[in-house]
Amino acid sequence: MRNLQILAGLFLSSLLAACADTHYYLQSVEGHLHMMLVARPIEQWLVDQDAAPALKQRLVLAQRIRSFAVTELQLPDNASYHSYADLQRRAVVWNVVAAPEFSLTLKTWCFPVVGCVGYRGYFSEAEARAQARALALEGLEVSVYGVPAYSTLGRRRPPAQHLHQLPGRGVGAHDFS
Repeated sequence: MRNLQILAGLFLSSLLAACADTHYYLQSVEGHLHMMLVARPIEQWLVDQDAAPALKQRLVLAQRIRSFAVTELQLPDNASYHSYADLQRRAVVWNVVAAPEFSLTLKTWCFPVVGCVGYRGYFSEAEARAQARALALEGLEVSVYGVPAYSTLGRRRPPAQHLHQLPGRGVGAHDFS
């Protein structure tokens, strides 16, 4: 399965190479594939002697929340949130948002498959900040913020991430699509 994901990522990146901003697409594919490769089933984390007790508590809580969402809220019982990826950094991705001065209208970026969105996500904080500097030079007001969770917008099963970095807040919000 992992080899299939890698091949799919390489195929997708070759298709996207014809589009503008090849580097952005490549970092997106690479970051996503890395996250999927380091993800492990939650059950493995729960029996791992080296996993921190606080992480294990949050993973159990994530399982309980997911179960509640399925049984009580009638949300789909799909493959989402059965694994966890510890990425060893303070955010999963860093989003860049920008707007003209004194405007509430965000700059939008359009992508194959997902359409147009008012942010641009980076798996590297340095790359996000470099993009922010470039947008500021264009005269836009810019913000960069870390995102503690990751969603594939219902197109793939995302692992849970960074539960250990949400002290007192439980699990970060995700769609359960």
